[in-house]
Amino acid sequence: MIRRAEPLALPAALALLAALLALPLWLRSPAHQNLAILMLMMAQLGVAWNILGGYAGQISLGHAAFSGIGAYTTTLLLMKAGISPWIGAPAGALAAAAAGLVIGWPCFRLSGHYFAMATIAVAEIIQIGFGNWDYAGAAVGLTLPIDRDGWTWLIFASKAPYYYLALGLLALTLLVAFAVERSFLGYYFRAIKDDPDAARSLGVGLARYKQVALALSSALSALGGSLYALKELYIDPPSVLSTGLSIKVALVAILGGVGTLFGPVIGAAILTGIEESTRTLLGGSGRGVDLVIYALLIISIAVYYPAGVLGWVGARLRRRAARPAAR
Repeated sequence: MIRRAEPLALPAALALLAALLALPLWLRSPAHQNLAILMLMMAQLGVAWNILGGYAGQISLGHAAFSGIGAYTTTLLLMKAGISPWIGAPAGALAAAAAGLVIGWPCFRLSGHYFAMATIAVAEIIQIGFGNWDYAGAAVGLTLPIDRDGWTWLIFASKAPYYYLALGLLALTLLVAFAVERSFLGYYFRAIKDDPDAARSLGVGLARYKQVALALSSALSALGGSLYALKELYIDPPSVLSTGLSIKVALVAILGGVGTLFGPVIGAAILTGIEESTRTLLGGSGRGVDLVIYALLIISIAVYYPAGVLGWVGARLRRRAARPAAR
């Protein structure tokens, strides 16, 4: 069934975009701006993951490998060759897409939880590799130079430019996901997710289109990793290649609504808000509390509303709209 956009979807999206563009004008606190940036960045990674895990149904728990490749590529090109991130970030996206194609060739021979386990193993191998690669800083990591700043190098002293960069990257990723969702790729991906055997019988090349989904998802994830490196001015394997980050990215989409366009955005707002709130309120004594809350939320969603928060809200609205008709 072809899903049609609601008549008010475009005006609502434009109004939301206008509000987000104006947000830094009244959100003056650097801490609050940083929270907004983290939400946007995590939402972007969740939308990128959703192309593979949501639309194509291939649950990856090692996606941090691709964001890490983007972060390291951009950082190394800037530090070693003086290449601007405007060139380094797309180069990182291409490198991650190429890595995704190489990784996907053996991993897509597996399915279900075996595929998820394989992605964890590959991501751990990549993390160990970077952790022992002296040219990339090994376990010590890399610190970006602060003597270069401005829009040429995408390094800034204030938070506001990073906010707009994160918002722009999220908008770009949503546009790509929207285009995929409404194109033949979206139909092929959903067919692969819902019934691979039926899709194969209709002539859909399972391996080919899984690879396409992984390449798109990897490239967009790498752009998110590049932005993280530029914002933090420091990267090391635990910060950009950890399994914990991979799982969090997947949870963002699952909580918000896997396979939906804006589900990962909602999930990112909830999970990042929980993480930062527990860190602020409880400090060091609250370490791990956010993980407990994550687990409870995911269990609740999985048991009661598998469609995620967005699906739950949609179901409530449909029930409310159906009540007057029933009368």
